Amino acid sequence: MKPTVRLLGTAAAMMWLAAAGYATNGDNLIGVGPVSRAMGGTGIAAPQDAISAIFSNPAALSRIEGSQFNFAGTDFSPKVKATVLAPSGGGMPGNWKADSQDAVYAVPAIGVATPMNGNMNFGIAAYGVSGMGVDYRNKDPMKTNTKVSVMKFVPAVSYKSGAFSYGLGMDIDYQAADFGSGLSHNYAVGARVGAGYEAGAWSLGAVYVSPQSVEHKRIYDFDGTGAGGAFNGFDTLKLENPAQYGFGAAYRGIDKWLFSADVKYIDWANAKGYKDFDWGSQTVFGLGVQNKATDKLTLRAGWNYGRNPVKKHSAFNAMTGMTSVQGKSMSTFGYEYFRVIGFPGIVENHLSVGCGYEFSPKFALNLGYTKALAKTISETDSSGSITLKSELSEDALDLGLTFRF
Repeated sequence: MKPTVRLLGTAAAMMWLAAAGYATNGDNLIGVGPVSRAMGGTGIAAPQDAISAIFSNPAALSRIEGSQFNFAGTDFSPKVKATVLAPSGGGMPGNWKADSQDAVYAVPAIGVATPMNGNMNFGIAAYGVSGMGVDYRNKDPMKTNTKVSVMKFVPAVSYKSGAFSYGLGMDIDYQAADFGSGLSHNYAVGARVGAGYEAGAWSLGAVYVSPQSVEHKRIYDFDGTGAGGAFNGFDTLKLENPAQYGFGAAYRGIDKWLFSADVKYIDWANAKGYKDFDWGSQTVFGLGVQNKATDKLTLRAGWNYGRNPVKKHSAFNAMTGMTSVQGKSMSTFGYEYFRVIGFPGIVENHLSVGCGYEFSPKFALNLGYTKALAKTISETDSSGSITLKSELSEDALDLGLTFRF
C-alpha cells in the first residue's frame, strides 16, 4: 500500500495548490469523477468507483467489488461576462463590460476502496469539490478579483447486512479564499452519513452531509474602515460549506442498461456567509443513463438541474443604503456588486456525456464532457441609473483512470 499512500499524498498536494474554478450547483461540483459527472452527477444509489462512492454516499462503498484506485481530473473552462452601467466617480466605477480573465482550471481527485472483511469496506478520497471567482483586474475600475476553493479529504467505512448497507465518512476540509486583499485559508471537520438498500434490480440510497464552517481572518474590508490606511481594516468572514441531504434510486432491470436518479437539497440559505449574501437553498435533480455497448465499451449520458441560488434584488438602494454582513455595515452598492459581479454562481442546466473503456480486468479509462448552459443575472437599482449584470456558462472535460488489484 505504500505506493498508493504516496500517490494519495501527491494528488492531495496538487489539489491544495490548484486555483479555484467554477463549479455548477451554486459553487459545488455536480459530481466527482468522470463516471458520476457523465451521468448527471448521480451516484447516491449506484456509484461505480471509489471516488463517487465516497463523495455521493459512503454506504455505497459496499457496492465496490475488490480493491481499486481511482485517479481523475476535471479541466474546467468557465466563461464569465460582466456588464456594469453606473455613474463615474464618488466610489462608482462608471460603465464597463468585460470577460473575466480566468480561463482554465484543473481539479484533480483520487480515491481508494478496499474490503476490510466480509461485511466492511474502507475507502479514502481527496478531491476539490467547490470553487468560484472572477478576475476583472485590468477591466474593472473596482479591480474585482475573487477566489474561493474547497478541497476535501475523506476517510470512510461501510458495513453491509443483508440488503442494507450503512456508511460513515469524516470530511476534513481545506478552504482558501482571496477577495483581492490577500489569501486567507483555514480548516473544518464534518461528517457524511449514508444508507443503502438493494431489492432485485433496484438500488436505493440516502445521504446526509453536515455543515462545515471555516473562519477567514483579515479577508476583506467590508465596512470600509481601512480607507485612509488604517491597519485594522480587514474583517473576518465565516464561510460555511452547507448541509446537504440526498436521495437516489437506480435500476438495472434491462440487460446492459443502468438508469439512475438523484435528488439533493443544498442548504445555502442557512450556511454562514452564503446566507449573508442572500443565497437561496437549492433542490438539485440529476438523471443518468449507462449502456454497456460492448464487453469493453460503456456509454453514458446525464442531465442535472439546480435553480440559481443567487437571489435577484430589484430596486436596491445603491446611493445611501447599507447592508449588514456578519455585524459589519457594508454599502448596499458594494454588497450587490460583490454578489452579482464577484460571485455569480448562477448556472442551472447541465448536460453531460461520457464513455469508459476496459483495457483489461485491472485497468479502465473513463472520459466525460459536461456543458453548463449560459445563465444571466441582472439587477437595476431604485434610481434606474445603475445596472449590474453577469453571465456564466461552463465547459468541463473529465478523465479518469481505474486500477483494480
